[in-house]
Amino acid sequence: MKKVYVGLSGGVDSSVSALLLKEQGYDVTGVFIKVWQPDFIECTWKEDRLDAMRVASLLDIPFITLDLEKEYKEGVIDYMIQEYKDGRTPNPDVMCNREVKFGAFYKWAKKQDKDACVATGHYAQIENNQLKKSVDENKDQTYFLWTLTSDILSSVIFPIGSIQKSEVRLLAEKFNLPVASKRDSQGLCFVGTIDIKTLLKNYIEEKTGEVKDEKGEVIGKHEGVMFYTIGERHGFVITKKGTDDAPYFVISKDFNSNTLIVSSLPPKEKQGGVISVTSTNFTSKIKKGEIYDVRARYRAPLSKVEVIDDNNVKVVEGDIVQAKGQSLVFYDGNICIGGGIII
Repeated sequence: MKKVYVGLSGGVDSSVSALLLKEQGYDVTGVFIKVWQPDFIECTWKEDRLDAMRVASLLDIPFITLDLEKEYKEGVIDYMIQEYKDGRTPNPDVMCNREVKFGAFYKWAKKQDKDACVATGHYAQIENNQLKKSVDENKDQTYFLWTLTSDILSSVIFPIGSIQKSEVRLLAEKFNLPVASKRDSQGLCFVGTIDIKTLLKNYIEEKTGEVKDEKGEVIGKHEGVMFYTIGERHGFVITKKGTDDAPYFVISKDFNSNTLIVSSLPPKEKQGGVISVTSTNFTSKIKKGEIYDVRARYRAPLSKVEVIDDNNVKVVEGDIVQAKGQSLVFYDGNICIGGGIII
């Protein structure tokens, strides 16, 4: 009987994942990953752990609590804070998957049993050791999983990637799982509903600066350029009369002068524009001159790019909001072949 360690978060997706694996005859162990949480927000991990324990008890599977506070704090939180301090906008959920779920948790599971698999409640599929989009495209999470290598994917299972979210809820109800009606978690991976800016302001000092339009005219103020990302249209104040109701988008940031440059039109990398990436990972080698679909933000419309070399692509179709620190994820049809971090 194949051994599987399931990341049991106390939510409905991971709970149904454990249920399906047991129904399929796997030797399932539920693992609650305890991560670092800031002391200035309401602690939720104890309630989540209790929910996970209830699910494990109902399914009659072993339950383990794995303390990965250090790995999460250093690999996700510290990384995120430093990226913002340096004027970039990171993807903490991407780092959470790389450093925690398919990093420290994966390594721990392999130490317990080198032939074991790891499973999570992600909406994604695996085909020939490559990442494939979820059947439920509205919930697809491949964008956050592009750092997974073929070696890791060979020992990973995504049990709910082949079904719709609505079916996941129905299964939870059918088997009377105690989390059947629990709301989906929102916000930073594992930490809960805390707003990222609220978290950042406890580690980065606010510094009021000017908001300028494309002509260089001061039209408002903001709390510090490090708190904003390219394309954002919230969080800063427009003070110029007659512009109160007009939406403005951040199109660039002057880190040295602490100035936001905004426009009434959203920033987009037009056709022919070049995008550079670093820290790349691909499960299929990208080829010079080939055209691929890419996504520069979670749920953003797919655009098409032509490969210049391993770290540079040219936009050939669609508009891409290019924000340093965000992930540019590549697709070949329904297969997510990898990605990189925009620089």
